[in-house]
Amino acid sequence: MKVEKLLSKVDRSSKRSMIDALRPSMRALIKDGLSKHSDVDVKVAVASCISEITRITAPDAPYDDNQIRDVFKLIVSTFEGLGDQSSRSYAKRASILETASKVRSCVIMLDLECDALIVEMFEHFLKSVRDYHLDSVFPSMGSIMVLVIEESEEIPVEMLKPLLARVKKDNTDVLPIARNLSERVLVKSAERLKPYLLLAVTALGESLDTYTKVVSAVCKGTTATNENNDENTYGLQELISPRCICYRSLGEISVQNIG
Repeated sequence: MKVEKLLSKVDRSSKRSMIDALRPSMRALIKDGLSKHSDVDVKVAVASCISEITRITAPDAPYDDNQIRDVFKLIVSTFEGLGDQSSRSYAKRASILETASKVRSCVIMLDLECDALIVEMFEHFLKSVRDYHLDSVFPSMGSIMVLVIEESEEIPVEMLKPLLARVKKDNTDVLPIARNLSERVLVKSAERLKPYLLLAVTALGESLDTYTKVVSAVCKGTTATNENNDENTYGLQELISPRCICYRSLGEISVQNIG
């Protein structure tokens, strides 16, 4: 897509006149004919263009609330294919993920109460993560999940179910890399999760013994001093860049260090 290449070259510091010049492209990209195209690669290309637009216009949302909901449905759908590195659209999917992580655009889904879409996104991450993702995709997935948890006013059981499912001791279908990612996210979000995690375990009809030691450590507030000090297991590695722009649909900017 020619538009995609041009958008990738536009800097976030561009003047308002440049953003105004993008308006026709912005409108065209959200038309059903493109965003709901039958060709998956076309849909990913459209999502890639829209992802670049969110980067350029941040911290302002590029579309109204109803449109941005559809935008995130499209963006989240691209994450489903991250497990297939041989796909012709893999590089674009990975780029969309990295942009979402850097711009922190996924907090908009919280503002718009897209709870089911957030759960779907978590599932896509944990189902598609692979060993070859360690350089960029793995940390981007982790940073997005940590960000969503940290920014949530309340943390529902449904949001925690995908993470807890990957750290069940008897779940032999889980890839080690998916378990690793789940544990890192749980530990990185330990303070925020402490009031919610045991409630979630109980609501699911389970006990702490059902899960790996990470869950018990988070519930007890002992993640930093747990007997197992392997950072690869307990997720003490930095998942989020120390200073990032928090992108809100209301145009609010929050620069914070959560590392």
